[in-house]
Amino acid sequence: MGVRQEASVVLKKLAGPSAELREDQWIAIEALVGRHRRVLCVQRTGWGKSAVYFVATALLRARGAGPTVIVSPLLALMRNQVDAAARAGITARTINSANLEEWDEITAEITAGAVDVLLVSPERLNNPDFRDNVLPKLAATTGLLVVDEAHCVSDWGHDFRPDYRRLRTLLLDLAPGTPVLATTATANARVTEDVAEQLGDALVLRGSLDRESLRLGSLTLPSAAHRLAWLADHLRDLPGSGIIYTLTVAGAHEAAAYLRGQGYEVAAYTGQSEDSDRRAAEADLLDNRIKALVATSALGMGFDKPDLGFVVHLGAPSSPIAYYQQVGRAGRAVRKADVLLLPGTEDAAIWRYFASLAFPPEEQVRAVLDVLAAADRPLSTAALEPRVELRRNRLELMLKVLDVDGAVRRVRGGWESTGLTWEHDTARYARISEARAAEQESMRQYAALTSCRMEYLRSLLDDPAATPCGRCDNCAGAWYSTEVSGDALASARAHLGRAGVEIAPRRMWPTGLSAIGVSLSGKIPAGEQALPGRAIGRLSDLGWGDKLRRLLASPDGPVPDDVFAGVVATLAEWAKGEDRWPERPAGVVVVGSHSTPRLVESLGERIAEVGRLPLLGTVTPSASADAASRTNSAQRVRALHAAFTVPPSLASRLPTLTGPVLLVDDLVDSGWTMAIVARLLRQSGAPAVLPFALALSA
Repeated sequence: MGVRQEASVVLKKLAGPSAELREDQWIAIEALVGRHRRVLCVQRTGWGKSAVYFVATALLRARGAGPTVIVSPLLALMRNQVDAAARAGITARTINSANLEEWDEITAEITAGAVDVLLVSPERLNNPDFRDNVLPKLAATTGLLVVDEAHCVSDWGHDFRPDYRRLRTLLLDLAPGTPVLATTATANARVTEDVAEQLGDALVLRGSLDRESLRLGSLTLPSAAHRLAWLADHLRDLPGSGIIYTLTVAGAHEAAAYLRGQGYEVAAYTGQSEDSDRRAAEADLLDNRIKALVATSALGMGFDKPDLGFVVHLGAPSSPIAYYQQVGRAGRAVRKADVLLLPGTEDAAIWRYFASLAFPPEEQVRAVLDVLAAADRPLSTAALEPRVELRRNRLELMLKVLDVDGAVRRVRGGWESTGLTWEHDTARYARISEARAAEQESMRQYAALTSCRMEYLRSLLDDPAATPCGRCDNCAGAWYSTEVSGDALASARAHLGRAGVEIAPRRMWPTGLSAIGVSLSGKIPAGEQALPGRAIGRLSDLGWGDKLRRLLASPDGPVPDDVFAGVVATLAEWAKGEDRWPERPAGVVVVGSHSTPRLVESLGERIAEVGRLPLLGTVTPSASADAASRTNSAQRVRALHAAFTVPPSLASRLPTLTGPVLLVDDLVDSGWTMAIVARLLRQSGAPAVLPFALALSA
């Protein structure tokens, strides 16, 4: 039996008796199995990239090769891949954060030769124990390395993940002649060139990125309420079951709650969901027990439902390339699938927030390197964070990049400096930032496009065969109206207009404060804590978010009447709801502000007036209070713990109160301003403190 015939037999086991190898699939398989090449496949979603590595695995294993290692970014992909491999008689196992208890058993199976495919998350590659004890042996015995969603390797890509940088080391450690396959559906020419360069002497196979089953459209609606109302009116008309993408976690929960209230079977799916809840939601969608998952980008790469009938976006992703990837979930095994974009006025603000999490500027990187160089022992991220002015997520991203660049090393106990020279590639990061801005502008253009939408997306991915599709709303005419019913719009407005979210009080001081000269640690004493509080809404909300963002970005002035109506509604619900305050406030105290003094003063005055409460005074901030907003929790506490003063006129009134103080501010970001000021008020004799703010940052 020839090699191609062997490959065909395996493919039929994998995908069914009618499955036939595409020409590029065979070229990739032959290069991997027959010539042990490195191959980069840039092919559209649904083309069959997983078939290439499973067929190649079966053929290589039959020839005595070691197990295939697949580096895959999402647990959803891993679960689907294990099931797919079993159909072809391939034993696949996974090592990831969700199955820690199985690691020893899996390692033993690998050693015994009982595992054909090992799927690992990129985060495992950066784990010290895995990197030092498992990875070298694995690299030495690997028969095929697969880098799935390979655009994550490139920091030019829309979804760069620093853990993927470790792949460079893994590639160097492979035994000579080990074939490597990298796959992606979303790489333009620049990303393709970058990934191919990192692979080294790679055969690049690029195919057409057209998706003949997808019908693309965009509907511009005047508000978030109109977008939700449109879904309420039309969701049942969309084919089959599908995905409704939102840009934020809050948006996913808001939209899911509204649609459930309209009688639809939907579930929210975000990166903050419990793993068991995500698994259950995936299963419900796969089995068509629900109409849709309302999801953030946490549901993306690797989720495989061939008959997915639609993808709708409530808000536009910041990159057309990311958009192409997400809509590619639909229409893999159905003749027609609907793809609709419902852009929002809040999109640009959300893009700016996520852009703020990019790689830090050079002075912040140098500060981290200096701290590690001066340390006499490894520092954990928690121990390092108080000594630098970076939030945890940006600090962790930066350390992973520095680790691969050789400037730091992750070891047991944390991170240590290697002492090697490191250069900040300022020009490259500036070009990446410019590329991101260009992508955002391209997404704005896509929403307003009058020419073919699929051709536009394919062109942005540098597909040389891009031509008008004949199917999208611009080619063939819009097939859905932008009209919404009065009842749906009224219910959506009522849902989004609901005011009131909880402000969870801080209970513990950040770790490591003693290292930066602050003598606070452990649990905040009960007698110095704030009680749970309330805000009108989150800046990321579909409803109140846009109004609150615009208010806080405007020049300082009195609180507007429409916003104050939300204040009154929030306070009224707080007074009578299930989670109502334990006792009515006895007075109002304002958190002073240098940036919005008139806003917070008028807010306190009007709350005191409408609630018939005494306005007790203002807690005065120093200049250091303003600097705290730019730093992590420990640095914020350092800046804030001595930044406020309780004036004597206010302090003298607090012990006489018979109920809690209502502590009023404009925005709660980290929660540390409220915690510090509440502590001062409690120490000055306030019986209790109820925080209240116009907005939560997230």
